[in-house]
Amino acid sequence: MTGAGGPDGPLAGVAGAVRGTGWTTVALDLGGVRDKGAFMDRCATAFTLPRWFGRNWDALADCLTDPSWAPTAPGRLVVVTGWQEYAREAPGDWETAQDVFAAAVDHWRAADAPLEVVLALGA
Repeated sequence: MTGAGGPDGPLAGVAGAVRGTGWTTVALDLGGVRDKGAFMDRCATAFTLPRWFGRNWDALADCLTDPSWAPTAPGRLVVVTGWQEYAREAPGDWETAQDVFAAAVDHWRAADAPLEVVLALGA
């Protein structure tokens, strides 16, 4: 599990829901992110994306819909925290980010290894 916030952290409930299932959990903390470049850097770090990740929307979509670069898992849960500032500062980019996440979720909906993205409202 990547950066799940510890047993009492803000992601404890969500992370606990998939604990023991073998799902990979990714904590994408966007606190302090105000632009696309910083968003892509956080994604690269949180997802441990390969060096060839191009830090653009198409490359992020490709990585989320073809995780051959990542360890095999029966499912993947992405918990996004601290996104509100980014949404305020770069609303167009935030809308695009949501579209990329939604398309990836839809892509994996019928697969044996689904992807789910949760936007945390609390700190």
